[in-house]
Amino acid sequence: MKNKIVNMSLMTSVLVSSAFLMGCGEKTKVVSDVSSKPNVVIFYVDDLGYGDVSSYGMTVAQTPNVDALAKEGIRFTDAHSSAATCTPSRYSMLTGQYAFRNNAAILPGDAPLIIDHTKPTLPKMMQAAGYKTAVVGKWHLGLGDGFVDWNKDVKPGPIELGFDYSFLMPATGDRVPTVYLENHTVLNLDPSDPITVSYEKRIGSRPVGTERPELLKQQADLQHSATIVNGISRIGWMAGGKSAEWKDEDFPFVFTDKAINFIRSSKDEPFMLFFPFHDIHVPRVPNEMFAGKSGMGPRGDAILQMDWMTGRIVNELKKQGVYDNTIIIFSSDNGPVMDDGYADQADDLRGEHDPAGGYRGGKYSAYEAGTRVPMIVTYPNGLVKSGDSDALVSHIDIYKSLAALVGGTLTAGEAIDSQNILPAFLDASADGREEMLEESFTLSLRNGDWKYVEPFSGQTPAWLANKTAIENGLQSTPQLFDLSKDQYEQHNVASEHPEVVKKLQSRIDAIRLKK
Repeated sequence: MKNKIVNMSLMTSVLVSSAFLMGCGEKTKVVSDVSSKPNVVIFYVDDLGYGDVSSYGMTVAQTPNVDALAKEGIRFTDAHSSAATCTPSRYSMLTGQYAFRNNAAILPGDAPLIIDHTKPTLPKMMQAAGYKTAVVGKWHLGLGDGFVDWNKDVKPGPIELGFDYSFLMPATGDRVPTVYLENHTVLNLDPSDPITVSYEKRIGSRPVGTERPELLKQQADLQHSATIVNGISRIGWMAGGKSAEWKDEDFPFVFTDKAINFIRSSKDEPFMLFFPFHDIHVPRVPNEMFAGKSGMGPRGDAILQMDWMTGRIVNELKKQGVYDNTIIIFSSDNGPVMDDGYADQADDLRGEHDPAGGYRGGKYSAYEAGTRVPMIVTYPNGLVKSGDSDALVSHIDIYKSLAALVGGTLTAGEAIDSQNILPAFLDASADGREEMLEESFTLSLRNGDWKYVEPFSGQTPAWLANKTAIENGLQSTPQLFDLSKDQYEQHNVASEHPEVVKKLQSRIDAIRLKK
């Protein structure tokens, strides 16, 4: 096969040494022989907490497929999504820039594409390095350039960002339109029944959750109580497109089938597959194969479903003979959340399980559980040393680290916030970042043993204020924690170390001004 590595010990040595050079500003390509380039698969789970897989401490249920990756690869204990919510973290991974630079926030289902398709992106870099690229799964980065007519080609989108193939849930499972988008086209759409979407007013004749609660599989809050599709009320209203509607229970098969088809068609050339899960985001409607199996309700069942999907794709890599030459990055877009709009008893049924693994906060939060997530890197032919790693890692670094791995050449100003930490991706004993920014509704900074949370003076969204079970970490005064003594952020020592507060605030200010 074209991407089979002949001399892996030499290859690994070249990659690691070249990674250090690129970290110092070296622009030369790392890999010149296309035949030696590894495939790349990025599993990006939605709302999976640090403690939500058994290799990270979950005991109520088991995740054997994810655990197998952890056993064969590097299990990171201090890895972070770049933001505590999904759109910003995905934006940062694909652009190598912090989301605040573009005011990237959680998007409605009909939002325009938030990434400038004329600028460099991770998939464009991979294409230029000789890779066939695909995204399969939840998108939620906007589509089009304003008003979207779902009955025509929907663009710009992933194709214009550098993906050769895309198969998407356009936004999220709890937002309309509830259809699949393959490349530029809504799948299975009947032209005689065109789709219309509105986030401003009710349209169409479909029932809505506020009026027909008896039709619902799960009761929902007011925000999630508009158009009902497949027994689930969603955010927003949708008319038409009946033949194109998805069925939530089919997600594990539909998405993995598309990913497997891409692997089969690309096995003889270097490829990158970005696989952003919908699981375990709400609404949690697992397939009957998993429903009731975790003992923790639909959220736990969705974790089992996610694990099965991971295993199915990994098994296909092995079946096609490309697993050994594939670097797999498994992680989550932000921390965990129990009640996120649907009454699926996630909190009531979790028992002794702690999705955050002991860390404070969760999704939306400035505290560690907002961004500290499980992360595993597996690369059989390329790892220098497997095992546990305490390297400080941000997903924003995937961009430059993969550039170093595959021989990508970056232009000036490209991925300005990403750092090349490829050695940490290949060696469990290697160091990662020295400092790291965490985005939520405010900014936080990790530096050495210190964690600093910037004071917040803005207005929190009403929907967030109503989520009283989530410690969002927003305070009007500085917060400082010494993680070497207080890893769960229980003791604010800002008043005892004003010089540290001043220093870390200055670093955040400098990062803001970076161009």
